[in-house]
Amino acid sequence: MGAPAVRLDDSFVERVLEVVESIPPAHVMTYGDIAATLGSRAARVVGQVMAYYGADVPWWRVIRAGGHPPAGHEQAALAHYKAESTPLLASDADAGYRVNLRVARWRP
Repeated sequence: MGAPAVRLDDSFVERVLEVVESIPPAHVMTYGDIAATLGSRAARVVGQVMAYYGADVPWWRVIRAGGHPPAGHEQAALAHYKAESTPLLASDADAGYRVNLRVARWRP
């Protein structure tokens, strides 16, 4: 993977990763939820942080606003969701499921 499209502030990266590490099993936050928690509206930048630096944190707990798992990682995420008993809903889009945000959304 190449360099991020924008220069990511090291302190923002650290803060995003700290929030992700704090999400309890079977719970999720959207990219926008994490940005808002940090006092930002930069959901896309949170996505970039996760793409470039998120491999060592529970990345599957960060999802898209519609409840869908990270793009391109649907099957790997599903294994984690099942292991953690994350509430899921059937969906005609993407991998055939999405996270039940009403039940699983976590707010620190």
